[in-house]
Amino acid sequence: MSSTPSAPVARGSAASDPQGRRSILMLMTDQHRVDTMGCYGNTICRTPTLDALAASGTRFDNWFTPTAICTPARASLFTGAAPFRHKLLANHERNVGYIEDLPEDQWTVPEALREHGYECGLVGKWHVGEERTAADFGFEAEHYPGWHNPVDHPDYLAWLEEHGHPPYEISDRIRGTFPNGEVSNLLAARLHQPMEATFEHYLADRTIEMLTRYAEGARTGETPFFVVSSFSGPHLPYVVPDEYFDLYDPADVELPRSIAEDFADKPPVQENYSRHWAFDTLTEEQSRKLIAVYWGYVTMIDHEFGRILTALEELGLADTTAVAFSSDHGEFTGSHRLHDKGPAMYDDIYRTGGLLRLPGCPPQVREELVTLLDLPATFLDLAGLDTSPAVDSRSLLPIVRGEQVEWDDHVLCEFHGHHFPIAQRMLRGRRYKLVVNPESRNEFYDLATDPDELTNRYDDPELEGPRSEMLADLYRRLRARGDNFYHWMSSMYQVGHLDHDPTMSGLDEATYQG
Repeated sequence: MSSTPSAPVARGSAASDPQGRRSILMLMTDQHRVDTMGCYGNTICRTPTLDALAASGTRFDNWFTPTAICTPARASLFTGAAPFRHKLLANHERNVGYIEDLPEDQWTVPEALREHGYECGLVGKWHVGEERTAADFGFEAEHYPGWHNPVDHPDYLAWLEEHGHPPYEISDRIRGTFPNGEVSNLLAARLHQPMEATFEHYLADRTIEMLTRYAEGARTGETPFFVVSSFSGPHLPYVVPDEYFDLYDPADVELPRSIAEDFADKPPVQENYSRHWAFDTLTEEQSRKLIAVYWGYVTMIDHEFGRILTALEELGLADTTAVAFSSDHGEFTGSHRLHDKGPAMYDDIYRTGGLLRLPGCPPQVREELVTLLDLPATFLDLAGLDTSPAVDSRSLLPIVRGEQVEWDDHVLCEFHGHHFPIAQRMLRGRRYKLVVNPESRNEFYDLATDPDELTNRYDDPELEGPRSEMLADLYRRLRARGDNFYHWMSSMYQVGHLDHDPTMSGLDEATYQG
């Protein structure tokens, strides 16, 4: 088991509200591409709520996830620990032999905030382990099992009956074909319910109810809140009602440029993964429709976020509540001839949207390379607490306040497997990206000339300098943080002088330390 960091202690903080601790509302999505939002440049897909949040707060243009898979990323969000450290490395549904729940002594953000007088509530997707639920970590929460909308959940069924809504029913399924002729994974479907009956509308209702219950204590400052409204969408399959299934014309969809991927000089697992998602069995028309429906799903969730933020305003909490938005990771939607996420560390699934509005702070766009892992320290900072228990996290509040701060110019990401075990590490800078794949071939991309990451230039002699520099830098970073992946690198690549015995025999340490 991992050791338990000491409990955070209250401290004075220039970032704290003069009236006391800040209430915090986090709006969270799953598998949400950054390029679906108007505030990030999409001119067709409508996201007025998120656009308004961006316009009134800080929009981070280089926001990444520490790992592009649900459970490990969400565990990092609530522990402030990188996946290799908290060790919850895979989703339960595709677990490949890793642990399935956080250790009992694992420090978490909601427990720390609750000890500091906060009301903590989570509505919606948890997906941080199999047996231990959000309630085991300090949240008031209804448990919604699984990775997508549990449309058979008793509370949702009771809500449908209470409001006289029809039950869940789908048609117009979009799916490919497996090599054996069987239909492949469900990618999208038409939902035969009105928007007001969707699971997303239900989650917004429950979030508003929670905010209403917490409002009085937050207004008086006696009990601020930390509320996470966590939606399973726009994760595939994209199951939405008529008005969103048909909202966007597939003819207006521009297919991603990386659909030209030929997997030449790429790790073979990527082409295998493309077959798994049966991409080549779909027509171009189906691919365009899929993206159009995905955009519809994004717009539908944006509408529900709007209802939640309107309620926050009507409850008199908007001027005292910090609002954050992020996704756990992105989604391929056909990019690189892939769907879902997996063992391919492209920006499509690692770079996401990140928004943070703190009342009294200036609207701005920032270019620092930050990650979802920086939110735990930020939440503690908003509460006036010591941020050190969030060991791999750094508070974003100095940036949000508009300060010019020294910040790391690279982000380090990791992946441990989903359908099968596979080890990857990525160092992503502003221009170059390095991906180390021990089982096959490494990747190196020049993002300035190849933003779609189609050409692997790991063996290009013209880029030997920056590639070698990043390889050594990644090695040093992994060793410094205690990620044992570095042992592989010391025997396989030129990473500079070694100050330890790479054979791990312990018999000749002096040779390397001399």
